[in-house]
Amino acid sequence: MARSTSQLYLDGVSVSFDGFKAINDLSLTIDPGEMRAIIGPNGAGKTTMMDIITGKTRPDTGEVFFNGVIDLTGEDEASIAELGIGRKFQKPTVFESHTVWDNLELSLKAPRGPFATLFHVITGAEKKRIEELLELIRLNEKRDELAANLSHGQKQWLEIGMLLAQDPKLLLVDEPAAGMTDAETAETAELLKEIAKDHSVVVVEHDEEAIREADYGFDIGPGAGVHGGQGGAHGTPRQIARAKHSMTGDYLSGKREIAVPTERRKGKKGKSLKVVKASGNNL
Repeated sequence: MARSTSQLYLDGVSVSFDGFKAINDLSLTIDPGEMRAIIGPNGAGKTTMMDIITGKTRPDTGEVFFNGVIDLTGEDEASIAELGIGRKFQKPTVFESHTVWDNLELSLKAPRGPFATLFHVITGAEKKRIEELLELIRLNEKRDELAANLSHGQKQWLEIGMLLAQDPKLLLVDEPAAGMTDAETAETAELLKEIAKDHSVVVVEHDEEAIREADYGFDIGPGAGVHGGQGGAHGTPRQIARAKHSMTGDYLSGKREIAVPTERRKGKKGKSLKVVKASGNNL
């Protein structure tokens, strides 16, 4: 893995809590403009991985670098957010007593001191950016609606828009389809595809159907345990689910859990989503 050219670089990362190894020797690289899905059941270590990336948890061992040169283990949560890493938690957090437009305006990247906030006058460029975000997150017609009146899925989209308003380079999205209807899940998959045109995106899910809905290309290497494996099946989630006599097919059919590194697919047009199964102590 080339650290110097990566957007996000984790190598040999391990962390324990009271003797339990939540993550064991995890290595992962996200390139600029890449989209990656990490799937696994609750308790597999997915959230711990995101905690490490965003500075909430310090790893016991291993390296975590952003943009090839910034050591994230030496930064706090606020500094990491300023660097351009945005995180969306599973439960949407929006300002429910404010309109959709106000939520986006309050989230714009700008000086946030008390005087700067009180006396800020929105610029034409900022209005244009909010208009773009409203269109992207499918809430253009809800711009004057209070956030409290949105559906659960719409609140998820609004929070994604609020993160994008801060102009992140890397977006970490935790279980975006949780609690959504089937229609909202499909629309969220399309939304993430659009976002991935301009950002690196890591999607953490335990709902394999949410990844199937996206129907992106991906690959999973065969192998399990601490060190994982390389290579493996290629194609869409549906193609891999139909693969016979493979760990990957077992994985998507729910028969087996694996944790493996993945490699970028060659010659594939469009956005490629690579899926890593989170299993037990090794993410």
